[in-house]
Amino acid sequence: MATTRSEKVLCTDQAGMRVQVGLVGCGIQKSRTPAMHEAEGEALGVTYSYSLFDPEAEELGTLSDIIARAEADGFAGLNITYPFKQEVLSHLDTLSEAAKRVGAVNTVVFRNGSRSGHNTDYWGYSESFRRGLTDAPRSTVLQIGAGGAGGALAHALVDLGTNTLLIHDTRTGAAEALAQAVNAVHARQIAHPVDSLEKAAERSDGIVNATPVGMAKLPGMPIDPSLIRPDHWVSEIVYFPRETLLLRTAKAKGCRTLDGSGMAVFQAVRAFKLFTELDPSADRMRATFEALDAP
Repeated sequence: MATTRSEKVLCTDQAGMRVQVGLVGCGIQKSRTPAMHEAEGEALGVTYSYSLFDPEAEELGTLSDIIARAEADGFAGLNITYPFKQEVLSHLDTLSEAAKRVGAVNTVVFRNGSRSGHNTDYWGYSESFRRGLTDAPRSTVLQIGAGGAGGALAHALVDLGTNTLLIHDTRTGAAEALAQAVNAVHARQIAHPVDSLEKAAERSDGIVNATPVGMAKLPGMPIDPSLIRPDHWVSEIVYFPRETLLLRTAKAKGCRTLDGSGMAVFQAVRAFKLFTELDPSADRMRATFEALDAP
């Protein structure tokens, strides 16, 4: 029988622990997140089940319906991805500090009758950047995309030392809204909306793609390849395919690149801890991710 919101309590005794979670998003059938979570659960002696909820693949109702059903069925929580990271905010009881800053949620935890929203993308991207582009110049960075993932990356880039963040988005007002949010948090004019990718790329040290363009279901590039210089570094959030057209083009020009795998792994590490209250192994979860590339 399904549990109610008031009845759901996560067991923190690892012996015999059972955890059920899921991912809500569109075009997620090839996500590597389930494998990382389930393998880590097995390594820790936890019976761990990870489900996919893709409204494009099956009739699931609204986002509200999916969340309510998962909560009633005793899920420990849900990961949230494109295009629901901002829509989910109105369905939650509390937000973590990171989620408040970013204005988007990618992890929802059901506990003690409450729905709490978290943003592990912020830490995931920060950790990936620190490991993969440690000494990259980042005084001025061009970020393409101001959606749910874009909010996490914008705040991460500023905290990583970016002094001027140029934000571009094709949606009217989106870049300006994110720039204002970043500037409000940091109490200074760091972020600026830009219309011209050509002018922004010309003055930037690096280029970050925070859009879904480049995914298997959304092929292409978010910027004209002629605007990428050899001295740029180029970063992606997309990890399927691992080498997007953007990264392949940048590598061919001699650019340093950072693919989306690090962010995918580290956000999953933090989400696993939130769901289970156990300490996962980042190295083990990375190994699971990498094994999926093996022939």
